[in-house]
Amino acid sequence: MRALPAVLLLVAVTACGLRPASSFVPPVEPGSIRPVPGLEGTPIRVTSKEFTEQLVLGKIAVLALTAAGADVADQTNVQGSVNARASLTRGDADLMWEYTGTGWITYLGQAKPIPDATAQYEAVRDLDLRENGIVWLPPAPLNNSYSIGATRATAERYGLTKISDVMKIPTAERTFCVDHEAFGRDDGFLGMLRGYGWTYGGDIPRANVRRVAVGILYNSIASGQCALGLVSTTDGRIKALDLVLLEDDRHFFPQYNAAVTMRRPLADAHPEIARIFAPISAKLTNDVMQDLNAQVDVDGDVPVLVARDWLRSQGFVK
Repeated sequence: MRALPAVLLLVAVTACGLRPASSFVPPVEPGSIRPVPGLEGTPIRVTSKEFTEQLVLGKIAVLALTAAGADVADQTNVQGSVNARASLTRGDADLMWEYTGTGWITYLGQAKPIPDATAQYEAVRDLDLRENGIVWLPPAPLNNSYSIGATRATAERYGLTKISDVMKIPTAERTFCVDHEAFGRDDGFLGMLRGYGWTYGGDIPRANVRRVAVGILYNSIASGQCALGLVSTTDGRIKALDLVLLEDDRHFFPQYNAAVTMRRPLADAHPEIARIFAPISAKLTNDVMQDLNAQVDVDGDVPVLVARDWLRSQGFVK
């Protein structure tokens, strides 16, 4: 068997996408984020979920608010989306980054996502404020949704640029790797098959679908164990392994734009928080988030230092 390239071995070791997150906050000095008199000494509890992207975003929030003069409690790294969200709604935390699609579908119980990113944001913003008193700031461009990924060689071999091109692949070679959780989700693999008008067991033979742990998913695609895989669009291993994302030409997958959410009393008392995060959010694209995630998942860096270095590189802090 041919040895895997070094990057594949590295990704295989760090592929779980989880890193321990401590409450250590490195010192930062104000850059373009200036001390805000109204925030000086204001206690703000920042939380996040436990996966890499959420840790990085959570640390960005901690550092940005610290630079602005707030008294920040780092409560990031909560296991599970529902638990992190509950800490916000019940008042144990004040602020966290969340995703528009997650808010709409998982927390607000809406069955049908809204394809337009702006309309999806406005809908979740209005309903969550009305029902739960949660304020959503304008979202970042980054959209942590699903897509179908393939190696560059596979994409070129079959002429794949969009998801509907999957039918160009001979049936016997139409193989997928899918993580266990995403397999049966309405916004995941089986839902995608229905959305594209394909049958599981017909257009996509059952034997052609390999269910794997998310930690080895990307390596499984890159090493040729399957031609295609259901992947997260902002995962750092996409660039590290030179995977190609196919265009969702039927606009099936929901919009999952990241946005700062916070309790209404905090938002009402400190409207300056929105001004702090507006320029930060504007710079967080899929490409930027892939790079930041890769620094943790591929290079082994610590989320809070990745967050600090990025804020410094953009001039937000020193």
